[in-house]
Amino acid sequence: MSDTAEATVLAVFVLATSIWIGGYVAIAVVARVASAALDPGRRVEFFRSLGRSYFRLGFPALVVALVTGGFLARDVQSEGMLVTTSVVAALLLFTFAVAVVQARRMTVLRRRLLESPDDEKLSEHVRRGGRVAGSLRALLGLLTVALVVLGAFLAT
Repeated sequence: MSDTAEATVLAVFVLATSIWIGGYVAIAVVARVASAALDPGRRVEFFRSLGRSYFRLGFPALVVALVTGGFLARDVQSEGMLVTTSVVAALLLFTFAVAVVQARRMTVLRRRLLESPDDEKLSEHVRRGGRVAGSLRALLGLLTVALVVLGAFLAT
């Protein structure tokens, strides 16, 4: 492959990775502000809209980053490092899919809670789901950082 083509793939990789990581960090900041500033009903609609918008941008960016990263790593000699990186990438995609399903489930639960605010069992279900959502976001962050670190080792 020519140096120009390699540089183009690297630029696409960096851009896609930046979109994935930057969007992920931006959502964390926005979530804190929105949770403090919006009433529960508006918060549910806001996060539903934000989640859908980010999914349309973030997921393709993640896929492009993984594909271009794999392409850039094609000549790496360390099979162990490649396998580890591939496993972490697969775990990231799986966790992302679980997080999307869980987010949709939480939207439904929160809407139901808005209709029945005195339902303690439903409130507890929403709180527990919120903890699961936080754990999934943390895991996505850890897997993303792990991929960045592994990618740095693969590049050297």
